[in-house]
Amino acid sequence: MDIKNQKIISVGEMLWDMMPTGPKPGGAPMNVALQLNNIGLDVEFASRIGNDEQGLKLKRFLEESGMSTELIQLDSELPTSEVLVHLDDKNNAKYEICEPVAWDHLEYTEQLSHKVEESGIVVFGTLGSRNKKAKQTILNVLDSDCLKVIDVNLRPPFDQKEDVEILLGKADVAKLNDEELIQISGWYGKTSKNEEDLIRWFSEQYQCSMVCVTKGANGAVLFTNNQFFNHLGYKVAAVDAVGAGDAFLAGFLSALVQNKSPEEALNFGSATGAFVASKEGATPKYDMSEVLRIMNQS
Repeated sequence: MDIKNQKIISVGEMLWDMMPTGPKPGGAPMNVALQLNNIGLDVEFASRIGNDEQGLKLKRFLEESGMSTELIQLDSELPTSEVLVHLDDKNNAKYEICEPVAWDHLEYTEQLSHKVEESGIVVFGTLGSRNKKAKQTILNVLDSDCLKVIDVNLRPPFDQKEDVEILLGKADVAKLNDEELIQISGWYGKTSKNEEDLIRWFSEQYQCSMVCVTKGANGAVLFTNNQFFNHLGYKVAAVDAVGAGDAFLAGFLSALVQNKSPEEALNFGSATGAFVASKEGATPKYDMSEVLRIMNQS
């Protein structure tokens, strides 16, 4: 991959995940940025919060986590986002996403434009573009020479083909889960049961040079340079799956930035995702020693 520099900017939603046990900071682009920062990479995060107690708490959370908040915009009218999280008997999450909220009105400011120009990689998702204003801001961000990494998050009802494909068409690297792969390929009547066939089709359809599909406890598969790489996943005692895919992407991307091999990137991404799955919420306190312990388990 051609990357002009190792500076990363993540753009999109930040919110409170309303877990059964109480609120936890969340939002896929924020989770990815936070984990990249924890790993030690140079990352900025752009989003928008309400001028309310919940928004200021989120901002303090980022600051206390060692993240810059200079690209966090303040909205005087719309509230900070909250998402109701429902866990099934296997601790998999379903989300009830309220609207409109502050991140729906993320603005493309001169400050944001300048940070994008300085960056070599931009991370973005599909959910953050559900609103017309935020979508235009993200499209402006993607009008750059950064390596563009999409984190597909198909959350009904914000998972319509015409909206998602605009963003997929901008991506160089795509991360999605196996259910999302089936949903997207189904838009074109692709019914193959062969996972590799669907991934190869996805790569060609959207001109993505690298496609990574996560499969929960069953690991992940990567397609790049016409080759497939597989990881069976790490077995941990899962508390919930919230944020595990985001952590996977952060670990995977950090390894690629450091010129690790595809196998090493899948390995580290899988361990980082497993670590978060073993904790409550999307943003547990990061522990590299525990990630390494997971990697070294037999």
